[in-house]
Amino acid sequence: MAGELNGRRVAILAADGVERVELEQPRQALEDAGAHTVVVSINSGEIQARNHDLEDAGTFSVDQQVGAVSIDDYEALLLPGGTVNPDKLRMEPDAVQFVRAFVESGKPVASICHGPWNFVEADVARGRRLTSWPSVRTDLRNAGAQVVDEEVVTDGNITTSRSPDDLPAFCERIVQEFAKAPVPAEAGGGGA
Repeated sequence: MAGELNGRRVAILAADGVERVELEQPRQALEDAGAHTVVVSINSGEIQARNHDLEDAGTFSVDQQVGAVSIDDYEALLLPGGTVNPDKLRMEPDAVQFVRAFVESGKPVASICHGPWNFVEADVARGRRLTSWPSVRTDLRNAGAQVVDEEVVTDGNITTSRSPDDLPAFCERIVQEFAKAPVPAEAGGGGA
């Protein structure tokens, strides 16, 4: 897998309450494959991580604030879960617009567990085949998605998974999907 992503820049949009393993494992898989990951959030400083939504799991440093970045700065987007994380993101217009613009651009977007809630608020779930944590499925269905109960699902440029149990398959798939994005010019790919 090393080098497969060849310098592609991946935004990881997350806020307080992010499920630690759902940020950490995909990030490691992407970096091991040669991606450059950037934690983007609604505030600067650090975001508080959780284990199983309830247990304190340390922090992640924020690299950029979502209001100060553009989808043009990245080739792909990762939306980890945790119950509180996507709930905070969907209350911030800059985060909602960032997700909407990413999906509409056709660039690859991946989300796991409660993360697909972001697609509901961004109004990009309609007509998509998606999966998520069970409690999010009704919201996705009500937003017009075709909801399935599968380990990992890719529909166009969106890849989704259900839970931390699906992380091995999710990580493998997002490396494959993110590798389809054009390589940035400064990474030697000419941008096309």
